[in-house]
Amino acid sequence: MDSEVINKSKQLWHYLSSFKQIEQSDAIVVCCSYDLRVCDHACELIKSGASDTLVLSGNTGNWTKYIWSRPEAEIFKERALRNGLNEERIILESQATNFGENISLSKELLPTAKSVTFVSKPNALLRVKLTAERQWPEVQSFVSCPNVVFPNEVSNVVGILGVINEMVGDIERIQKYPDLGFQAPHELPNSILEAWSYLIDQGFTEHLMKP
Repeated sequence: MDSEVINKSKQLWHYLSSFKQIEQSDAIVVCCSYDLRVCDHACELIKSGASDTLVLSGNTGNWTKYIWSRPEAEIFKERALRNGLNEERIILESQATNFGENISLSKELLPTAKSVTFVSKPNALLRVKLTAERQWPEVQSFVSCPNVVFPNEVSNVVGILGVINEMVGDIERIQKYPDLGFQAPHELPNSILEAWSYLIDQGFTEHLMKP
């Protein structure tokens, strides 16, 4: 792959995943996906004492509808049990199909929570943060993700090209979703916008919003 494409993609990856903050929380909410390492990371946080409660949220998405016949939350629960978590610590939410629903449906399950850590794949971290700030402003929210190195360690489920397309779509949504009421506003650095535009020009448009 063209080295400049990799360099621009690394810029997006590092920026989108740079908002990680681990604090003691009333609950850890996992935005499930195709990457089970997200579940592993959340389990490590539970074991470290960061929280006593794990919410696994997700039905199916753009990728997982092709790889699993059951909701992401159920697959993640099996992974959490294999990681040694007690079942009574796990709350399952198997209806959400996007970040907004991950957060709003988890909110219904945690009516007394004052602080929540949301865990996602690295390239989704900023979008999850901004969505939580808009959809659940009553809680103190933090975000965390597994340490995954781009491009060598991206998920084999989607591959490098799939992840680049995802990130290009994420940058667009960070710009447009605040006006739609989905996310809190966020000012992206010019260097990130330039890298994003370059990748669009190189044909990474599969996850852009429909006109």
